Amino acid sequence: MDKNKVLATVNGKAITEGYVNEVLEGMGPQKAMQFNSEHGKRLLLNDLINEELFYLGAKESGYENDKEFQEQLEQMKANLLKQYALKKLLEDVEVTEEELLDYYNQNKNYFKTPESVRASHILVDTEEKANDILEELNKGLSFESAAEKYSKCPSKTNGGDLGYFTRGRMVPEFEKASFEMEKGEISKPVKTQFGYHIIKLIDKKEESISKFEDVKNRLKEQLLMNKQRQVYLNRVNELKKKYEVVINE
Repeated sequence: MDKNKVLATVNGKAITEGYVNEVLEGMGPQKAMQFNSEHGKRLLLNDLINEELFYLGAKESGYENDKEFQEQLEQMKANLLKQYALKKLLEDVEVTEEELLDYYNQNKNYFKTPESVRASHILVDTEEKANDILEELNKGLSFESAAEKYSKCPSKTNGGDLGYFTRGRMVPEFEKASFEMEKGEISKPVKTQFGYHIIKLIDKKEESISKFEDVKNRLKEQLLMNKQRQVYLNRVNELKKKYEVVINE
């Protein structure tokens, strides 16, 4: 792409390929897709030519001197200046590696991953039925097949797999049994308000603390946001001392 390539001129003003692509980039992905072809770019170029024609016509008509236009222009300038002032205030705010490490080391509790287990279960209505299924498991029937065949829980379609869960996510009796089991162990029937469960512990993960590198980017975003907010509030307080603010109740 030759960004300086002139695609059209309107009253001597060049519309370049680079400018057309800048306009495309500023549209956002979804809208830009409408023009992301040779035909689409031709349509966009035609729109840009028309805009220049309207601009020239407005200048010739003296619209820029209209009171309404001047009021809108001043409001736009004020809004732009506010945004620019905020940008200037925050553009040099940064978080250092040392600050990130200090925060991480002083707040490791925030980065804890609690103990969790992954379990499968078979849920039936009676203890007798649960014991019958245990006998079948002891004779070689796979847990997954038994779950698909007998369980009344929707997890039966996944062989009874409930995925990983932490404490407080399951009913107390089910949780207590699951967290006391060893990996690969199959429980005796466990009674809960839902019926009788046969539980198989698939995996167990001990409580751990996330590594610094794993949380660094997320932590940087958080600290930068906090730091920018503090800089913003400090500046607001400075300006309030300088300029009178009256709030009418």
